[in-house]
Amino acid sequence: FIAGSDQAEREAAYALDEAAYGHDRTRQFGWYDRERRRASHRLPAFQITRTAITNAQYAIFVAETGHPAPDVDETTWEDYGLIHPYQRTRRHAWQNGKPPKGRADHPVVLVSHHDARAYAAWLSGRSGKPWRLPSALEWEKAARGSAGRRFPWGDRFDPARLNSHDLGPFDTLPVGQYPAGASPYGLMDAAGQIFEWTDSPGNPGRFLVKGGSWDDKGCGVCRPAARHARPQTIKHILVGFRLVTEAE
Repeated sequence: FIAGSDQAEREAAYALDEAAYGHDRTRQFGWYDRERRRASHRLPAFQITRTAITNAQYAIFVAETGHPAPDVDETTWEDYGLIHPYQRTRRHAWQNGKPPKGRADHPVVLVSHHDARAYAAWLSGRSGKPWRLPSALEWEKAARGSAGRRFPWGDRFDPARLNSHDLGPFDTLPVGQYPAGASPYGLMDAAGQIFEWTDSPGNPGRFLVKGGSWDDKGCGVCRPAARHARPQTIKHILVGFRLVTEAE
């Protein structure tokens, strides 16, 4: 399969962002210049969850194990140095071990890389199958198919095919609401909605996240080739995860 991007794709991504935001900040910071160079790769067969793990699925894990529920305190949040005010986290935070009301089918967020791996270990024991976080290459293949599409559905950005800041609703949605945005393998919400943890390391203490989020527009960062690293301890309102296992 084809992974990564070439100069033409990266330039097109910068142009999308500049048209949407009215500035060239992503270009100034060289966001897309960090991407893997476009090339062919081979991977062993694997299976991947069609959607990100939901609050309802994560709630079973929390109830059975006593693992801390998704939340973050204000001091920790402020220490992250993010642009989102702490109050924005409250609609995603759990209370008394329960997901926020009306969000059972939304993707779970406010989970660290450790939390995601703990869920995978629990699910492995419960199901008898070896679940884990995907590598960045596995995630990318599932999100774009074998031919190296720029987006899961094709090469042209279409804001009607994903949950991004271009059309709203400026929040997470129940998973799987954009069937027209599915990848060739049927992966849902691989562009927009939330970034997703991978098990591929970035800089020390960081892991790559993929996919873009509801808070992004443009949407260069929503391409499967795009990537950046987040601290493994961060619990972010824009980051969740999905899992992979061995092919049957």
